[in-house]
Amino acid sequence: MLLKSINPANGELIREYPESQWEEIDNVIRDVNLAYKSWKKTALHKRIDYVRQLARLLELKKEALTFLITIEMGKPILEARAEIDKCIWLCNYYCDNIDEFLKPKTIDTEASESYTSIQPIGVILAIMPWNFPFWQVFRCAIPTILAGNTMVLKHASNVPGCSIALEDLFNEADFPADIFRAVLSSNRRVERMIANKKIAAITLTGSTKAGQAVAQTAGKYIKKCVLELGGSDPYLVLDDANINEAVAACIKGRLLNTGQSCIGAKRFIISEGIYDEFEAKFVAEMRSATMGDPFNEFNQLGPLARHNIREDLLSQVNKSASQGAKILCGGDIDYDIDGFYFPATVLSEVKSGMPAYNQELFGPVASLIKVKNEQEAIQIANDTSFGLGAAVFTSDIEKGKYIAEHELEAGCCFVNDFVKSDPRLPFGGIKESGYGRELSVYGIHEFVNIKSVYIK
Repeated sequence: MLLKSINPANGELIREYPESQWEEIDNVIRDVNLAYKSWKKTALHKRIDYVRQLARLLELKKEALTFLITIEMGKPILEARAEIDKCIWLCNYYCDNIDEFLKPKTIDTEASESYTSIQPIGVILAIMPWNFPFWQVFRCAIPTILAGNTMVLKHASNVPGCSIALEDLFNEADFPADIFRAVLSSNRRVERMIANKKIAAITLTGSTKAGQAVAQTAGKYIKKCVLELGGSDPYLVLDDANINEAVAACIKGRLLNTGQSCIGAKRFIISEGIYDEFEAKFVAEMRSATMGDPFNEFNQLGPLARHNIREDLLSQVNKSASQGAKILCGGDIDYDIDGFYFPATVLSEVKSGMPAYNQELFGPVASLIKVKNEQEAIQIANDTSFGLGAAVFTSDIEKGKYIAEHELEAGCCFVNDFVKSDPRLPFGGIKESGYGRELSVYGIHEFVNIKSVYIK
């Protein structure tokens, strides 16, 4: 089987890559496990030096990596460049803080001495998505590797070029051999990879369906997994919100990465007192969003990453419209132009039972929902099987803080800003958006043995 790298801006084949065969995959896992035996004993300051060198290499190769992201999955070039910058930030953040994160913690007991010691656990299998092909990998790989583990990457099959480039980066940064390896594989090989006795744990970023399959297999073999899955993130815009600032943040939250983000804003729940003004300004901004060649820095929207993603999104929009949703702008595809483009789209009168309400819309489509009051807004926000991110916009900061902390059912809740990942903050969801956390100190603790040591 061949993995095809296709340029989503024109639908043309970039290159074909042979899929890794079973013997090759088994050998990679074996070699990464052998590397773990020595890597876990490598002094922390030496691990930090390798990651510092990796960050410097990212800076040196930024433009080439930016080009690769844009041509292989269609990300607008300014956002692709920002993705590499974010990876550099993450590397430096962990290098600056890892010593504190891994320090033993003394615990008072009847013993003469008792404490917790953080130890690595082995080879981590990373099953990663295409939408942030470098950031998603770095945010799980860097803390995991600094903690003393090693990693095997099974990247999305439509970004094989990025997968190879990631392994090359670790090699060029002079990491010891086999600390980080990539295999080119379709999803059909994942179950057997998880079953391999040398795989200690699994981290997956992907769809809820993929999470169910991985969790089932990991459970069968009693292996821990971290799952960061889909989202239908609600943004509450209350009566006292600054409408211009709310619209600006909501547009950013919806159009980032051409709307292809698990934590992207999806459902906009607006108080009826300001609904008409919000709708008018929001639709105007969406209509004016420039779409086209992702290498043109003036374009906000590039193509969707694959043909089937575009067709699935169109089906969700059309079905919602057939059930009563009103299309205020966008909503159709120009098949006369090359590439997998989908225009910025706004749906109003969205209700429960419609795909635009209940499902994740992976593309630049926004669902507007009018509510009578704050209580109804919160009820609708939580009326979802997902729980990744949420936001609330209000001029009353204390009220916004209370709603974010106590009322909204999600792993990441923001006040007066769009939801985004940050190396300093834990990232992850609840309900069908998955479990476990990445980033900050909590991301470090997912794939370690927090060992209790007791001396009488």
